[in-house]
Amino acid sequence: MEIKPFENKVWLSSPTMHGEEIEFVKEAYETNWMSTVGANINEVEKLVCEKVGCKYAVALASGTSALHMAVKLAGVKPGEKVFCTDMTFDATVNPVVYEGGVPVLIDTEYDTWNMDPEALRRAFEIYPEVKVCVLAHLYGVPAKLDEIKSICEEHGAVLIEDAAESLGATYKGVQTGSFGDYSAISFNGNKIITGSSGGMLLTDSLESANKVRKWSTQARDNAPWYQHTELGYNYRMSNVIAGVVRGQLPHLEEHIAQKKAIYERYKEGFKDLPVKMNPFDEENAVPNYWLSCMIIDEAAMCHQERGDLTATYETESGKSCPTEILEAITAINAEGRPIWKPMHMQPIYKNNPFITREGDGRAEGKFSVGADIFHRGLCLPSDNKMTAQQQAVIIEAIRKCFE
Repeated sequence: MEIKPFENKVWLSSPTMHGEEIEFVKEAYETNWMSTVGANINEVEKLVCEKVGCKYAVALASGTSALHMAVKLAGVKPGEKVFCTDMTFDATVNPVVYEGGVPVLIDTEYDTWNMDPEALRRAFEIYPEVKVCVLAHLYGVPAKLDEIKSICEEHGAVLIEDAAESLGATYKGVQTGSFGDYSAISFNGNKIITGSSGGMLLTDSLESANKVRKWSTQARDNAPWYQHTELGYNYRMSNVIAGVVRGQLPHLEEHIAQKKAIYERYKEGFKDLPVKMNPFDEENAVPNYWLSCMIIDEAAMCHQERGDLTATYETESGKSCPTEILEAITAINAEGRPIWKPMHMQPIYKNNPFITREGDGRAEGKFSVGADIFHRGLCLPSDNKMTAQQQAVIIEAIRKCFE
């Protein structure tokens, strides 16, 4: 197969629009409901509750703002430690710091690339006073929810579920976003359902939902003038953004099916290479396949060095590495990305506690699963508008890296 750069870029995961979105945006415009109230907001909150199975949803400006409100609801105080997924985007962890909390980073496991329940159990042994845990579902793959939820319940800890990447994914037939005491989803531009921006706080508590509705509109008191007795935020979703989300939501299952087809084509195309696709618990979980990722077998890794801002590698016959493959993908005008760099490796969190199943993950000689996946893994072009022919070219470009 001849490998030529694509005329139009193949993206990692870009918005896929259908037409209904603009009609709901137009409705907001024509009825003059352009701010943070309106029919679109009411409808998307209702639709998400019906889909996820929660009682209340509060539409907010972003998934990050939803996580911030969840951390605030959980009562995190300055100086208090909070257990957090380590291998994730920093939006999972930052809201803890917004409230003055101290993230304690929990290592990853290989089965799902999510928080390791054994490392979490070890963390509670070391920090038994911790009462909040923030769990992310990476790349649309559900974590080991039974084990993690049970451990949190055993220690009386609030579980905050970061389901930003996993809308539509299920664990034992139950939607992610319904397992946490408080949960967050995202409608960022690259998510499986988008509003260009936006997110939601999900809960079964009316009291909590009402608190977030107040906090997210500058915590204005019910008075005839502008009066405030507590700190508030400008976090509410606009009725315009909600119109985009409203038009997108009926297409969730369609998007998931398209993403799954992409995953399966990569899996088939790589079946004789020394690589594996991002895994999931096939017995209990159904991911939404948001991003297709791969990890190179350890024996097939060429030498690769990564600093804080740059990466180098040495070519070797029959071997490759994420840096080489990402260069090959870029050369044909497609977009791939490294795996999320674990939080314990980030300059901003380099001094935060990091716990593996063996204990103190910063102790000399302690192995980190997350660091290993970051070293050997990468995210592949997963746009659901990518054609099978385009994907075949990407697969061939990757295969050539191993020649």
